[in-house]
Amino acid sequence: MAYKKKNKLKVIPLGGLEEIGKNMTVLEYGENIIVIDCGLAFPEDEMLGIDLVIPDVTYLEKNKEKIHGILVTHGHEDHIGALPYVLRKVNVPVYGTELTLGLIENKLSEHEMTESVDLRKVKAGQTIQLGPFKIEFIHSTHSIADSVALAIDTPVGMVFHTGDFKIDQTPIEGKPIDLARIAEIGKKGVLLLLSDSTNVERPGYTMSERTVGETFDTIFGSAKGRIIVATFASNIHRIQQIINSAVRYNRKVALVGRSMLNVMRTAIKLGYLSYPEDTVIDIDKIGRYSPEQVVIITTGSQGEPMSALARIAASNHKKVEIMEGDLVIISATPIPGNEKLVYRVIDDLFKQGAYVIYDSLDDIHVSGHAKQEELKLMHRLINPKFFMPVHGEYRMLKKHASLAVSLGMDEKNIFLMENGKVLELTSKSAVINGSVPAGSVLVDGLGVGDVGDVVLRDRKILSEDGLMIIVIAMDPKGNLAANLEVVSRGFVYVKESEELIEEVKNIATEALLRSVSKKGSNWSAIKSAIKDELSTFLYRKTMRRPMIIPIIIEVQQADHPHIQI
Repeated sequence: MAYKKKNKLKVIPLGGLEEIGKNMTVLEYGENIIVIDCGLAFPEDEMLGIDLVIPDVTYLEKNKEKIHGILVTHGHEDHIGALPYVLRKVNVPVYGTELTLGLIENKLSEHEMTESVDLRKVKAGQTIQLGPFKIEFIHSTHSIADSVALAIDTPVGMVFHTGDFKIDQTPIEGKPIDLARIAEIGKKGVLLLLSDSTNVERPGYTMSERTVGETFDTIFGSAKGRIIVATFASNIHRIQQIINSAVRYNRKVALVGRSMLNVMRTAIKLGYLSYPEDTVIDIDKIGRYSPEQVVIITTGSQGEPMSALARIAASNHKKVEIMEGDLVIISATPIPGNEKLVYRVIDDLFKQGAYVIYDSLDDIHVSGHAKQEELKLMHRLINPKFFMPVHGEYRMLKKHASLAVSLGMDEKNIFLMENGKVLELTSKSAVINGSVPAGSVLVDGLGVGDVGDVVLRDRKILSEDGLMIIVIAMDPKGNLAANLEVVSRGFVYVKESEELIEEVKNIATEALLRSVSKKGSNWSAIKSAIKDELSTFLYRKTMRRPMIIPIIIEVQQADHPHIQI
């Protein structure tokens, strides 16, 4: 089917800009939409009690009949983690490589959605047609196998999306990034480049993943006791190298952490991990071997409070306890914002008697993202007419724009976008024009989107200043039926602050009586008056602003018994 070139191509980021994670980009042409990635982000410190953050897909819900599918570049959480939530609202086919779909299946099975989702496997080098979009999947290298870049031929020109990438000439598994094919695409002409900005602040080149394997060999060769390695469950290349070093030094390998076990099962089933038989043992069997014969691979490299490593460090893991002489390797760099959590776990491990090697002490981690020189090479090969930096906080996007200018690109052709902004392109022009709903949807337990700014503000108040509840029993005539009760949580301890509590009761009673005399039995007005007066009094007295909740109970008899809570 031939598509008229009257329409403009719209590129709409719904996540991944001015933030780390939550990657999602929409391409729209006429009545046709494709979506690139569908990731989550982890909550910021002020998002109290929140488990996950996913993109707002209101725009996709309104236009779901136009969507041909979701294209996934690789299997990291910040690119696949939101799929179980988004597919409940917009159930469209999902395209990805074998390992990526295997990891997606794991997530969907946890949400009991495996049967209802249409997963379609593609291979690097393959081309598919979705409406007016002709998409070629190009082999890339990242910190997870089966990563791809996307060359998307549209009626107005070629759009190239790098996905997350680095240029690793000696990858652990498979071929290097397909620079030859990328160069061919660049020679034919690329209208728009969307490129990973995560490591743009770092000069030089990212080291090959193989350098970590060499470091593991050195460490394993000199270690006398048990070795515990914490890494991302999805970093199969890293896990393979840990196992290789363990085999080389005659150690058995045990796995800890649900996500680690799930990913390992999938990677083994699909042939992305290999090792001699009997190398991997059940965690329950580590006691049968001497310490110098054991390696434990665990989750928790980001210091997550409920992760296996954090529980081991805090001595409350059911199956693993730190022993004097254990060597713990944290094979990851803290994600921005996680530093305190990571260093707290490191401190706890040292206190337990372990020796800890972490990123600042040895080459036990390399990034999966391109540094400046690799980004420059990508720009040179693609040579785009227009450029939109993606996947990064604002300073990273800005730095990436500056890097493009240093390569000779016109500033007018570089677009620093925000989530929700619409970039409209023809074969000759590009302009930011309008916006669509975008933002963050908060996941708290089983609740998706039911926690918003108001709830977060209340949680913040409760966490900082606590709560005070004033319980008032009144008869239908507006008379007090019992003494006021005051309940304090996280503000003051009632038994140790009896004088303050008495003052609170007196002020609340006076405010109540004044309101009743003026407004009768208008419970809402009475509550507001009590809150206002108590708030002013408590701030003056304590310099704190607890959440104040007056509760009025209407009783039928004036001699109602004393109320307890």
